[in-house]
Amino acid sequence: MTFTSILNILFPSACVGCGAADAVVCQACRPARDDALAFRVGALGVDALGVYEGSLRRAILAFKRGRRDAGDALGDMLAARFAARLKTEVLLVPVPTTARRRAERGFDQAVFLAQAIGRRTGLGVLDVLLQTAGDAQRGRSRSARLGAGQRFRCAGAALVAGTRVVLIDDVATTGATLRDCARALDAAGARVSGALVLAHALEVGQRFERREEKSAP
Repeated sequence: MTFTSILNILFPSACVGCGAADAVVCQACRPARDDALAFRVGALGVDALGVYEGSLRRAILAFKRGRRDAGDALGDMLAARFAARLKTEVLLVPVPTTARRRAERGFDQAVFLAQAIGRRTGLGVLDVLLQTAGDAQRGRSRSARLGAGQRFRCAGAALVAGTRVVLIDDVATTGATLRDCARALDAAGARVSGALVLAHALEVGQRFERREEKSAP
């Protein structure tokens, strides 16, 4: 019996969404297929498991607060839901968080998600984006988020040049971060063919352009 199995017996998992026993995210708290969102940030197509609310929000917050088992479950959900939209030649590029957030959590949540998707799909992960400004987006106004361009650069241009990449992040609000990351990768010679996020945090009064699911990102 493995150490993990012993821990599971002594401390059985409880759903981070509702507290039900024996599942990190129980079936009732998992986003339904109809909850998935497909929208655009400029020319970038983005797919999300659902809106940042309810049990999905609670699961994401648990992940951000250090529940790596919640991150594994969420990454598996992303991979399972959107695997058909990913091509084998695609590389996954996580959107980096700030150094302060990494220190607080002990990990970068987007890197964690990208690796979980990579394990499920066999796709490669390139952690090549760096923040050139250390200010996190959380707590900033919508106009400030949209206006804060050029916050990222690609530290591995030779690795991404000529490749098709998909951005991976946890929550999209205005889309400014995804837009800036796509610009940095474009400048490095990559073809950014889409983004996958766990949730879309719709702000009060915010509207976004839904898109039809026609082609893989």
